[in-house]
Amino acid sequence: MKKQFAVIGLGRFGFNVAKTLARFGAEVIAIDRAEERVKKVSDFVSYAVQLDAIDEKALRDVGVQNVDTAIVSIGENIEASILAVMILKDMGIRNIIAKAVTTLHGKVLENLGVQRLIFPERDMATRVAQSLVRPSILDHLTLSEEYSIVELETPANLVGKTLQEAQLRTKFGVNLIAIKRRVIEKGVSREVWNVNPHPEDTMGDKDILVLIGDNENLEKLGAR
Repeated sequence: MKKQFAVIGLGRFGFNVAKTLARFGAEVIAIDRAEERVKKVSDFVSYAVQLDAIDEKALRDVGVQNVDTAIVSIGENIEASILAVMILKDMGIRNIIAKAVTTLHGKVLENLGVQRLIFPERDMATRVAQSLVRPSILDHLTLSEEYSIVELETPANLVGKTLQEAQLRTKFGVNLIAIKRRVIEKGVSREVWNVNPHPEDTMGDKDILVLIGDNENLEKLGAR
C-alpha cells in the first residue's frame, strides 16, 4: 500500500515536498488557501485542494485524518501554523512534520508534539556553509546537534582499501551505510548502490561513501 501524505501550505518549500513525494510514488493531498498554488501542484499530486488549513471540517472532508504523515508548511502565518498542528493532533495524526520560521515558533510546535521540525533557511544556510568549509563532503543530513549522515568521496588514504582494512568504525568513529558507484555498461553510465556493504568490499577512487556518525569525526574524515 502506498504511503499517504498531506502537505499543508504550498509555498516554495511545501510545493517541492509535495512534488518530490509524488515523484517517489506516494499519495499526496496538497492543500493551500491560494488557488494559484493549488493549480500549480495539481499536475503532480493525487489530490490538490483549495481550503483553509484551520477548517477542521474541510480537512476531514478531503480525508486528511487518514494520512500517515502530515507536513505543515505554513511559514508566513505562525498562528495558522500552530492552529493547523493542533487540529491535526486532535484528528489523531501521529506523525506531523512542521516548518518553523523562528526558534520560538519551533519550541511551540515541539511542545505541541510535532515529531520533526524543519527550519528551511537555517538548514540550507548550514549546508551551504559546510560545503564551502568541507568541499569534499558532497551532501549532508543533520540528524541532531551531534550526529549527521554525509556523502563523501572516498578519501585518498582509503582508496583501494577494503572495509575490513579501513576499519572506519574503529579508527574514525563512523559507520558506512552504503557505497555509491557510477559504472558504464554497454556505453551507458548508471549509478549503482551497494547498501550494507561486506567487509571485503573495496572503496574506489570515485566512489561516494554514505556515512553516519559524530559530526566531529565526520569532519575529520572529510578533511583527509
